[in-house]
Amino acid sequence: MAIEMKVPPVGESITEVTIASWNKKDGDSVKMDEVLCELESDKATFELPAEAEGILKIVAKEGETLPIGAVICIIETVGASAGPSAPAAVPATEAAAPVAVQAPAQVSTEAKVIEIKVPVVGESITEVTVSSWNKKEGDTVNMDEVLCELESDKATFELPAEAAGVLHIIAESGTTLPIGGLIATISVGAGSAAPATSAPAAAPAAVVSAPVADNGYAAGHASPAAAKALAEKGIDPATVSGSGVGGRITKEDAQSAQKPAVPVATPAPAKVAAPAVVQAGEGNRTTRREKMTSLRKTVARRLVAVKNETAMLTTFNEVDMKPVMDLRGKYKDKFKEKHGVGLGFMSFFTKAVCVALKEFPSVNGKIDGDEIVFHDFCDISIAVSAPKGLVVPVIRNAEALSLAGIESEVVRLAGRARDNKLTLEEMTGGTFTITNGGVFGSMMSTPIINAPQVAILGMHNIVERPVVVNGEIVIRPMMYLALSYDHRIIDGRESVSFLVRVKQLLEDPARLLLDV
Repeated sequence: MAIEMKVPPVGESITEVTIASWNKKDGDSVKMDEVLCELESDKATFELPAEAEGILKIVAKEGETLPIGAVICIIETVGASAGPSAPAAVPATEAAAPVAVQAPAQVSTEAKVIEIKVPVVGESITEVTVSSWNKKEGDTVNMDEVLCELESDKATFELPAEAAGVLHIIAESGTTLPIGGLIATISVGAGSAAPATSAPAAAPAAVVSAPVADNGYAAGHASPAAAKALAEKGIDPATVSGSGVGGRITKEDAQSAQKPAVPVATPAPAKVAAPAVVQAGEGNRTTRREKMTSLRKTVARRLVAVKNETAMLTTFNEVDMKPVMDLRGKYKDKFKEKHGVGLGFMSFFTKAVCVALKEFPSVNGKIDGDEIVFHDFCDISIAVSAPKGLVVPVIRNAEALSLAGIESEVVRLAGRARDNKLTLEEMTGGTFTITNGGVFGSMMSTPIINAPQVAILGMHNIVERPVVVNGEIVIRPMMYLALSYDHRIIDGRESVSFLVRVKQLLEDPARLLLDV
């Protein structure tokens, strides 16, 4: 069997590597994890270990530059290369015909074990959590078949099989592993060894009965969003019928699932009896524990770091939303008919922020050591509440987008966030953040800066309040705005002036069109 060795992902910004030197020659026998060659990127040099034992066939020569994922070499495993040697054993023992028949059984029994490890998924990611397994212990898997889903603090991704064989799970669902940690092993050739060690009729029966008993390779396994929904309801995924591919439980299955009456009444008698005595007077006092996800742990760590490492202050102002609401109410139907997307408040705020950032560049900067980095573009991060927690996808070059372009990006990114399909590239590199707590009813808050950015704008709910306009008391839809900023590079004058500029643009949205 031939195993292709490809250029592994080595960092978010690295797209190609150069083969610096080969430690082995074409046709050499190599062992598992033996260093084959050294790869050189624009940032570092690293070694490429062998993924299996066998005969090396070099595809790319020294000095060649290859993109990520390109084939470097091929390893012919010992099980595959042992085939030609079997006929040589036959003439050596001409009178022992049964021994020649037994030779393939011995070769196939020598299953080569391939270790499946946590791949490198980004420069800043040091560990992942096994979210769910699509395969079970002892299942036969094919090359590139999805084994499980891994969850990092930024995204969820699938882990494919590196070879065909029998799967042996080492890290169960919920286990957190470092980059390079061992997740599972695949025994190559183990499937052909089974008939040699058991009765010929019994082995096929076992192979046939397994698929019949299983509705699909992912039956009983829930997607990350579905698993969270079922956990909140207290429903065991094994009791839910999945409608997804291979029987997987989808988010819709989890939302429509109802907790059965029988499991509620089946706790151990000893545990039920104790609360029964107290229940008459105190009610249900049960507690439960859940392990923090990688995303939640990372968010917690970064928020504490921001509070400790920045000189964060918050300034407030209020904006009369009537002009924007009138404009939106007048043109929202025609806007949706023409552009195919609704006209919301986020596009007005994003556009106003981009104009203000050009006038106050320090609000759009960051600190790098003892230097200040100013950005001539506006990559606006928008805070989105996803099933796994808060994520912050980025609208690239928002200053160059129209209102329709911004609304389309907001809808696209929010949808991908809800489906847990955001990539690392879609969540990194923002220069300024907008968060809208008003959708949950928040009237006022002090948002925390999204490092390494130096400012964040907080939107809140719109409330009709009496205000004085031209000497008269009138009722207007008002919204409080909050700007949290890093006082190390943003002075009070700049922060207040920035927020006032945003207020002016929103209260006279024609300025956004006229750029005045």
